[in-house]
Amino acid sequence: MTTHASPEQVRQALTDFTDRRLQVWNRTLDPTTYEVRELGDSWAVARESTPGSPFWVVARYDWSDPAVVSWTVVESSYGGSGTGSVRIGPNGDAGSHLQVEWTYTDVRRTRDKVMLFLIQRYPMSHLISRMWTSALDRHAR
Repeated sequence: MTTHASPEQVRQALTDFTDRRLQVWNRTLDPTTYEVRELGDSWAVARESTPGSPFWVVARYDWSDPAVVSWTVVESSYGGSGTGSVRIGPNGDAGSHLQVEWTYTDVRRTRDKVMLFLIQRYPMSHLISRMWTSALDRHAR
């Protein structure tokens, strides 16, 4: 995916665990479930969910690599875990190109397996990509 935000702005948006995170990610982050549990210089542990979603996760984020923000799910409403990463690079003369990957593992209930499968497939993955692009483009302004 691409955004008008510079690589530095993308990294800042992904690693800001202050109350500003709720503003940047206001369409994808539910303020009623958001909770920062631990915070270090290049890592954070936070509980997050999307408004209207039956799922929540507690993820450990790491940004010790300047070009990558990664996370590991350590607790979840679906009983499983998972990993994800955003590799951030420049996009020509302006903006950024992001390579986003995420996986879910050890999902227990069939209903949750189906819903998580759909989230990672088109059109849901396309919708999520558009929401991330919109949030990052707004952050760049």
